[in-house]
Amino acid sequence: MRAIYKRFGRHQALDDISFDIPEGQLVAVLGPSGVGKTTLCRCVSGLLAPDEGSVHVAGADIRQLRGRSRRRVAVIFQQFNLVSRLNALDNVLGGRLGQVSAWSGSLRQFAAGDRQMAIECLDRVGLLDRAGQRADTLSGGQQQRVAITRALAQQPDLVVADEPIASLDPQTGSEIMALLRGICHENGVSVLCSLHQFQQATSYADRLIGLVGGRLVADRPAHLFDSGLAAAGLRRSPA
Repeated sequence: MRAIYKRFGRHQALDDISFDIPEGQLVAVLGPSGVGKTTLCRCVSGLLAPDEGSVHVAGADIRQLRGRSRRRVAVIFQQFNLVSRLNALDNVLGGRLGQVSAWSGSLRQFAAGDRQMAIECLDRVGLLDRAGQRADTLSGGQQQRVAITRALAQQPDLVVADEPIASLDPQTGSEIMALLRGICHENGVSVLCSLHQFQQATSYADRLIGLVGGRLVADRPAHLFDSGLAAAGLRRSPA
């Protein structure tokens, strides 16, 4: 990200944000509600166009990604965004839609290789036995695992997760964060994850970014992040 600005009317949501995420690093964005975390995630993923500045993923301008090249960025939402009437396997296959024709996708016609990949991804997150179960009958943690698996099946360079554990209990949230970290480190995928739970961020992220009023006020390795800064609501800049 380079010099990103985003305004909504008179509200400055993002104010001169610049940072890089190396391959295979999990970066957590911290800050209370309303500081710009979701806006930042939407700009990074290409769901929202910044007023100024640029976002590049693996050397490509996010605004220029079209068709199959759009798979470079996968998004995980707080509310899972699964198709409730479809089973877990079919939801995961949604991550392969960018690799098939629109006609094949509309008919849910996927190659054997795509189905095998989706099954392997479900096995990796411990949900192989739930492959044929409707998404709306799964627990919240299971649904989020399916959403992560769908993103993994997309084979992205970058995963953007916007408050992926906000609606989960602490134990399930820890399991989801451990899963994201494992995918990040083992697959070499970069992950940007917005959080408001300081403990979860320091336990699973490689690096923390702090936002206050749309401005970047902290950027450092997770183990060096000042817990006092977080307790103060990220009100002061680090030395």
